[in-house]
Amino acid sequence: NPALVFWLLVVAGVACCVGMSMPQVHIVAYCTDLGYGAARGAEMLSLMLACGIVSRLVSGAICDRIGGLRTLLLGSFLQGVALLLFLPFDGLVSLYLISALFGLFQGGIVPSYAIIVREYFPPAEAGARVGTVIMFTLFGMALGGWMSGKVFDLTGSYQAAFVNGIAWNLLNLSIAVFLLRRTMRQRPAGPVQPA
Repeated sequence: NPALVFWLLVVAGVACCVGMSMPQVHIVAYCTDLGYGAARGAEMLSLMLACGIVSRLVSGAICDRIGGLRTLLLGSFLQGVALLLFLPFDGLVSLYLISALFGLFQGGIVPSYAIIVREYFPPAEAGARVGTVIMFTLFGMALGGWMSGKVFDLTGSYQAAFVNGIAWNLLNLSIAVFLLRRTMRQRPAGPVQPA
């Protein structure tokens, strides 16, 4: 059912970006809360975003080899690992390393949705479908930034906000697994070759 696949991609786009936004939006405040100061947090954010550029380039090469859905699955899994690392490690050096890892892991997730749409839907529908999915990823970033702040306000804990991000990331991961298993049952693995 193409409609089911499309709306699952929409939900996945929201979910991955709710998780993704937690460190990106709150790392400066988190560092301030830990006593390291805003400047250190800003450095971590810069490192995270710079590594995200590398991730986008590398994930493009990965996508060419394994397809969009598997790239989404890989990125979602690795983003979840990085989010988990924020829970036990809050030392200054650890946070720099985890910020770099997070950037390297998350950068290819959102671009993979465009590839998935191209692989699983007719070219005539690509513009509308890619635009819709990407719009919902932006909504996920906004929702996640707000939600993480709300969780912190309610609990006084960035740990709880990270756990919230991890839960949303698990939703994304489960959708990617579901779609991949469904696809593997229906047709051979790998991207569709352009006509």
